[in-house]
Amino acid sequence: MRGPAARQLALVALAGALVSTGAAAPPTPTTAPPAKVPVAVGYGGAVASVDADASAAGIAVLRSGGNAVDAAIATAAALGVTEPYSAGIGGGGYFVYYDARSHRVHTIDGRETAPATATEALFQENGLPIPFAEGQTSGLGVGVPGTPATWKSALDAWGTRPLDRLLKPAEKLARDGFTVDSTFRAQTELNQDRFKDFPATSKLFLPGGALPVVGSTFKNPDLAATYAELGRKGTGALYRGPIAEDIVRAVRTPPVDPAATRKVRAGDLTTGDLRAYATKRQDPTRVGYRGLDVYSMAPSSSGGTTVGEALNILERTDLSKLSEAQYLHRFIEASRISFADRGRWVGDPAAVRVPTRELLSQRFADSRACLISPDRALTSPLAPGDPRDPAPCATTGRAAPTTYEGENTTHLTAADRWGNVVSYTLTIESTGGSAITVPGRGFLLNNELTDFSFAPAAPGVPDPNLPGPGKRPRSSMAPTIVLDDGRPVLAVGSPGGATIITTVLQTLIGHLDRGLPLVDAIAAPRASQRNQTTTELEPGLWNSPLRAELEAIGQGFRLNPEIGAATGVQRMPDGRWLAAAETSRRGGGSAMVVHPHGRP
Repeated sequence: MRGPAARQLALVALAGALVSTGAAAPPTPTTAPPAKVPVAVGYGGAVASVDADASAAGIAVLRSGGNAVDAAIATAAALGVTEPYSAGIGGGGYFVYYDARSHRVHTIDGRETAPATATEALFQENGLPIPFAEGQTSGLGVGVPGTPATWKSALDAWGTRPLDRLLKPAEKLARDGFTVDSTFRAQTELNQDRFKDFPATSKLFLPGGALPVVGSTFKNPDLAATYAELGRKGTGALYRGPIAEDIVRAVRTPPVDPAATRKVRAGDLTTGDLRAYATKRQDPTRVGYRGLDVYSMAPSSSGGTTVGEALNILERTDLSKLSEAQYLHRFIEASRISFADRGRWVGDPAAVRVPTRELLSQRFADSRACLISPDRALTSPLAPGDPRDPAPCATTGRAAPTTYEGENTTHLTAADRWGNVVSYTLTIESTGGSAITVPGRGFLLNNELTDFSFAPAAPGVPDPNLPGPGKRPRSSMAPTIVLDDGRPVLAVGSPGGATIITTVLQTLIGHLDRGLPLVDAIAAPRASQRNQTTTELEPGLWNSPLRAELEAIGQGFRLNPEIGAATGVQRMPDGRWLAAAETSRRGGGSAMVVHPHGRP
């Protein structure tokens, strides 16, 4: 937990003038903050996120009478302060909301968009893809941010509190500072070489040219001032006016240290691109699973279709009765197959035809499930099937590998006393995004356009995820809400790039099929197969006898120290809420409820 308890309590009552100059406070000693709590149970609502200060901001909103939407936005704004390398107003995301009054699930696509001038050759030079690093750390990779517009869309539709009030906890946190932990320092160190090449970024995140010290207080007065401006003027201030002009300037003329040797490419974003940005209200994906309804995000995200297809593939198998090895084998193969289909069919539906309904049909899943053998692993890259004309065990066209997708994002879940639920995943793409801090504004810009394929994934194979004008890059974010007869059962989501899909899938089946408590399903060691030659394993599985059992039937593996960082909330039979987060990944998460000791 980054912030001391006294600061958490102070989040409700905020006062004092904002400081609008300076960048980061020099390291100053603080009292040791209490540990994060990964699970909490109680009444009145719940919030789970990766950070205790952020969860506390959401809980403060719930305590003051706000609803789950209000709490989610306050939590997200605070994550922009304490998790600036994963999220913030320079990025985008997907917002899934369950309305207790109507028993309906709604979604907002707040994904970033490419400039109007973007073509399929956005990341090519002389007909060849540029090195990924040159797209990652550049203005070229920056899309129009969608996060502020997402907040406005959610508040206009379902919120009960004004934006300025919801931004106050984050504004105060940015102004007064939070306590640096080992994860924040490690992520800064990971980006040190990139950050030092941008003076505004270096000044903010490498105060005095050094890494932030664990236990010190980290302040971001520029971001506090930006939040205050958005509170006064509304989120439209980011899309037109001085902030928009500062964003465009940073993209088109990246503020690079003259002494830097890094090749930093300029982007072509314009103020017109920012003015034209709009979120999309759209229907969620839905599949039935074990008598429950599983809702998630439709394209431009591939999360809902890919998790949904995998669940449909697994539907015909009683996973509760399988051995641990066979359970993991089935999970791996369902993931492999659904990723093969994702790569062929899913992109931005505004630019390409995505057969969403067909991908989520049980008929298509059954035609693909027959590829799975209990004693033989499939080989990747696996060719896709055709959801428009499914045939048993058939594939269509040529196989294509899964393209790279950055792994840093953040996820939060929130529920309120009325039974409303939010599952919200937001991101700036790579850890540290583009590494470009908007000078004087205190936030990093995304590099989400690198989620596009730089070139077709395989020659001659249709790729729906090539860049295009105003196009949204394909995402793997999968904020998910599960209902039983129209009532919430649980909500879950995770960061992790393409591993989001496998993390959400594994968490769902671990809880629903294997009977693990939600916090244990989140903590369980993970595997991630994404139609690649080998499956990633966390150490808990890599060092397990299960690996040898699975290798004996042809599964191949590679080690990944950490996959995802999930959070969730669950409605208990007695009306209480359970909030759950990671026990150790990313330093552990923070689960909180409004009234842990009973009804108010």
